[in-house]
Amino acid sequence: MCFRCDTYNAAWPGRRAFLLAAAGSAATAALTTPALAQVNVGKASQLRNLVPADELETAATQEYSKLLSEARSQGALAQPGNPQLQRLRTIAAKLIPQTAQWNDRAKSWKWEVNLIGSKQVNAFCMPGGKIAFYTGILDQLKLTDDEVAMIMGHEMAHALREHARARIAKTQGTGTLLSLGAQLFGLGDLGGVAANIGTQLISLRFSRDDETDADLVGLELAARGGYNPQAAVSLWEKMGQAGGGSNGPSFLSTHPSGPARIQQLQANVPKVQGLYQRARSSG
Repeated sequence: MCFRCDTYNAAWPGRRAFLLAAAGSAATAALTTPALAQVNVGKASQLRNLVPADELETAATQEYSKLLSEARSQGALAQPGNPQLQRLRTIAAKLIPQTAQWNDRAKSWKWEVNLIGSKQVNAFCMPGGKIAFYTGILDQLKLTDDEVAMIMGHEMAHALREHARARIAKTQGTGTLLSLGAQLFGLGDLGGVAANIGTQLISLRFSRDDETDADLVGLELAARGGYNPQAAVSLWEKMGQAGGGSNGPSFLSTHPSGPARIQQLQANVPKVQGLYQRARSSG
């Protein structure tokens, strides 16, 4: 028997123990670490880097505070004991822990969830994690908790994927090639735009790709939080039914519904079904 074979065989028990230990660690990690990104949305737009995230988040916080102040002065801001607000905050508490894998900045966001009394069928999440729902979207569409989670996940996804940053860069930067150098090196121009964007953050229109992005990331966030992914389909079916006529939901003015949207969600539900089942089984 050759020396190399003798050496290998003599060392094998130790190696075997090491490999078994490594395999055991890997198996444990597989059980305790949730799979990352079951939906395929690709990388976030690099254009967003032209707009300082901290400036935009500060602007969003200021605008959110103004919105809440106005609602409070009109007696429209839900108080902590409001059952609908408690419902929203319970859902958010299950989704927020799932957000950091999509954006590391989310770990330091001061998340807020508030409810505003209004017939508007609307909801949003500003950059930095500032969430608001209007009572109209809950009451008029008679949403289940699973459907609320899909809307909340969708809106959170817009913030996590930083669609507002990218949209501002596209709309403000495209026609200003003469100042592109200053934007790239100093960010003064686009930074100023971010700081003065104001109410546009609430009604910002995103591209079709952004909407698809938010649909799929929101679907996964909700599934990881223990909410039935099939609700994404029933939600947009409700949206479509409510969208007829000139008095359709304000939500649909920035989030148009349609068969293609529903079909894409249906195709992605199986991808996150396991995440939903795991979340449910873990309580």
